[in-house]
Amino acid sequence: MLSARNQLAAVVKSIKLGNVMAEVVVEVAGTEIVAVITRGSAEALKLQPGDHVKAVIKSTEVLIDKS
Repeated sequence: MLSARNQLAAVVKSIKLGNVMAEVVVEVAGTEIVAVITRGSAEALKLQPGDHVKAVIKSTEVLIDKS
């Protein structure tokens, strides 16, 4: 159970493992979101493309830009 309220149902699209970090691309309602997590976390979660996961967004601010 997480206290974060911003939890979005997502599907893993791709994972790129680096030496220390991993780039995880997930799709949420047709939009791709990229997360950078530790390689250890990616391995512990046993992430694979097609996995159904939650994208948990934890932030103290949201920035909006209108160009």
